[in-house]
Amino acid sequence: MDSLTSKLKALGVQVGTQHIPQPVKPDSLSIEAIIPQGFYRQTMHGEIFCIDHLYAPDYIHGQVPLQLTAPLDMLAAWSGQLEAASLAPSDFAFLDTETSGLAGGTGTFAFLVGVARFLENGFTLTQFFMRSPADEPALLTALTEYLASCKAIVTFNGKSFDAPILNTRYTLQGFTSPLPGLYHFDLLSLARKLWRDRLPSRALGFLEPNILGIGRSDDEIPGYLVPEYYLDYLHTGDATLMKGVLYHNDLDITSLAALMCHTAALLADPFSPSTLPGLDLAALARLFEDLKQYETAIRLFEKSLAEGMPPDFYWKTVERFATLFKKQQNWPAAVDLWARAADHGDDYAFLELAKYYEHVAKDKPMAIHWTQAAIDRINATCTSPYMRNYLLEEPMKRMARLQKRGV
Repeated sequence: MDSLTSKLKALGVQVGTQHIPQPVKPDSLSIEAIIPQGFYRQTMHGEIFCIDHLYAPDYIHGQVPLQLTAPLDMLAAWSGQLEAASLAPSDFAFLDTETSGLAGGTGTFAFLVGVARFLENGFTLTQFFMRSPADEPALLTALTEYLASCKAIVTFNGKSFDAPILNTRYTLQGFTSPLPGLYHFDLLSLARKLWRDRLPSRALGFLEPNILGIGRSDDEIPGYLVPEYYLDYLHTGDATLMKGVLYHNDLDITSLAALMCHTAALLADPFSPSTLPGLDLAALARLFEDLKQYETAIRLFEKSLAEGMPPDFYWKTVERFATLFKKQQNWPAAVDLWARAADHGDDYAFLELAKYYEHVAKDKPMAIHWTQAAIDRINATCTSPYMRNYLLEEPMKRMARLQKRGV
């Protein structure tokens, strides 16, 4: 009996997929046609499609001149890389990737890597684009060659996303990643420190209009659509939407560099901007305190309280400021702030004053006064019996100890 395949062939039915023509990829829709300024760079592992973009030395990105001229001491101290303070602007590579997925993992690859540097002729940006996954060895090799003369990379969420993906891709290709040997400045963590109180989001696309004064054009493609558009490109060969993806990547890198310029200048001289909101000043004060730059922190705390801010943040700032004075044993300044906080009804201030008068001023009547004030405050404001008993435990012990002591 003839097989089903033989019968189908006898009827003129073609079996298999060999006869099916591959999708036609019109030259007019190729990446070369969509991005005519692109060119191919030859590497030892093949060629990679590249795009160069030069920003002149006097270019201003939004409200920020694209020039890294501020001292980097405080930025390096914040990052925990003190040795990087002596780097030249040309030593930094600003890096951002566009990937085939947003979740990471070994199945995710970077099909577009943008890198840029400050050179004598301006801010030079290069993008390496994979026409297909087969171009990955060439892309990774080109990136290694590019970074060979750099000493640091700057990213936005790159420590959690871009660098791990690239390191994985290097490993899977059997290559050595150049990234671990470079200083790494990830500005997302700094943005969170500086603007978490004032801005509802610290995403780069939100910092652009609110910090850098930048608006994106209609050519912008949202980041979450990028993987889908690239997979469509691989399937159809139509690179039309890749123009928007390249624009998205270009703007991310340029904004990243502008953010570096802005924050470096801000940390180098936090008093130069005369119009900073109180919330920003308080955030800077906390950062300088964390870096043990106490005199600068004190001036910033004072200025932030003078500028004003929403009540909750104001009194949290008073508490942090008073704690700094306590660490420095500047008791008059700390007591003044605790007294203001107690007048406002902040529970912690009553016990801080009680501890001060008992242990520092050795003033038993005042220590008893503030301990009793703390007890009265808890009884008046705490409605939960369990919580009230918990909060009363410390001041009640203090009161018993004070009353037991002689004058």
